[in-house]
Amino acid sequence: MYTYTLQISGMTCGGCVATVQRLLLAVRDTVSAEIDLVSATAKMRTVRAIDREEITRAFAGHSKYALVAFEELSEEVVSLPILPILTPSAESVKSMSDTPEHTRSWFNTYKPVLLIFALVGTVSLILGVEQGMFSWMTFLRVFMAGFFLVFSFFKLLDISAFAESYAMYDIVAKRFPVWGKMYPFVELGLGLAFVADIAPVAMNWITLIVMSVSIVGVLQQVLNKRAIRCACLGTVFQLPMSTITIIEDGLMIVMSIGMIILHS
Repeated sequence: MYTYTLQISGMTCGGCVATVQRLLLAVRDTVSAEIDLVSATAKMRTVRAIDREEITRAFAGHSKYALVAFEELSEEVVSLPILPILTPSAESVKSMSDTPEHTRSWFNTYKPVLLIFALVGTVSLILGVEQGMFSWMTFLRVFMAGFFLVFSFFKLLDISAFAESYAMYDIVAKRFPVWGKMYPFVELGLGLAFVADIAPVAMNWITLIVMSVSIVGVLQQVLNKRAIRCACLGTVFQLPMSTITIIEDGLMIVMSIGMIILHS
């Protein structure tokens, strides 16, 4: 295994991180590419030796980004980030959760997702009680409505950046990039449909199909152990792709199946 540290200029936001990571992962025999926006560096692992020219070619057609420094490391060497002069936009991003994943606990890494599920689950449980009885139908409908509305909100904050990240692993978005820009609106529409209880059977079938297709790309990345970002919360939170993403998609698949059964 070969490890390289790169200093890359031109990155100013989460969308830039997603684009640069996608370009680096496209280099043949690349295993992972971890980007640090604040220090403008990337740590890249490959199964064969590569040179500076290959990285330069990877950025062809993306004049915004340029390779400033290129260094090969052994696995035992600890990479010290090359600190550039921070631009205001980089400083503003620094206020987000930029702590390297390997220094954060599992809970701190996935806290945004866990809090969303806890809040949506609590509201669903409360609203699921009707006339002293608990309604699974209401619980599932409210949970799915909350899930889609909250997750679509974060994606809609920066649709282009989300689409860039999503295209890195989703099997449909890879082939048809426009799907990445449509997906947040699909989630929003599903959320509103569940709130209004419009065509529940049709909405559940659409959810089952959409989430089943989505989970295929997630499974491929997790099983291949590729270190990329999950776009489930857009680019606001930098979440790594992992088994929790599979659980998230799998839960919605199970819930949609449950709703279809309850309506039959």
